[in-house]
Amino acid sequence: MATFHIPVSGDSNGCHPLTLTRSLADFPLANLSLRRHQQAALIAAGLTEAAGSDANITVHPAAWFASAELATFVTDPSYGMMTIAEGVVLLTRKGGTRELRATQSFAITYSWDLLRANVEAMTARKSYVQESGAHASLYVDGRLQVGKGTKILPGVVIEGDVIIGDNCKVGPNCYIRGSTAIGDKCHVGQAVEIKNSILLPGTNVGHLSYLGDSILGEKVNFGAGTITSNLRHDGGAHRSPVEGRMVDTGRRKLGAIVGDGVHTGIHTSIYPGRKFWPKTSTLPGAIVDKDILA
Repeated sequence: MATFHIPVSGDSNGCHPLTLTRSLADFPLANLSLRRHQQAALIAAGLTEAAGSDANITVHPAAWFASAELATFVTDPSYGMMTIAEGVVLLTRKGGTRELRATQSFAITYSWDLLRANVEAMTARKSYVQESGAHASLYVDGRLQVGKGTKILPGVVIEGDVIIGDNCKVGPNCYIRGSTAIGDKCHVGQAVEIKNSILLPGTNVGHLSYLGDSILGEKVNFGAGTITSNLRHDGGAHRSPVEGRMVDTGRRKLGAIVGDGVHTGIHTSIYPGRKFWPKTSTLPGAIVDKDILA
């Protein structure tokens, strides 16, 4: 039987500030770690996990696989590597000689790639279960998973695929849409709109805020009226600084990338694609037009 090994993730500077406080392998997508998603995909394709030297197939630690492309590689032992257009090798196989050029699989190189992977993880998810009760006024147009101990208050509207973890408080009167994953012990409160975003555990977006196409790390607190912008006036793709160079994100919509423990003052306005390093903060009424570094 063919076996696989996923090495410990190496350089993930492109995913800073999120990987300053955790490994990329541990980052949650649809509330499960990247490593668990990788393992599940490889096992579903018919592989078993093995120690590094014993494995037939070695997996890039930042790889995200399209199931059809992974199946093509696994079932044909003549393939020795799977590559993508950027030149990254996602898979190698002992004894294989052919190259499979993938067009749907990708490597999570930058923080915004996590948003893409989260959408794919939530779309592929087959089971959405509500383990807690909700107020009778809850409106759902899509699929909703709710964890144990979570309270959903009056006036909550859900559109799309949404996962809410354990022991959260959601509402009243908030709007959650797109592919949005909310971790355990989060608070999403009055008049908050969240679209296509990831919230890690212990994070609070309590009052009168908009969060679009964004990622918030653990124990973030958005002060009342904090607003993220996610669209350029010219509708073009966002560019973001990474290690001193500007990188084209390829995304028309991109909000904020926020590290662990960040606090924003009330009425903070955040330009598209801006990043906050862990434990940074803003004053009331701040306009964030540049990355906020440690």
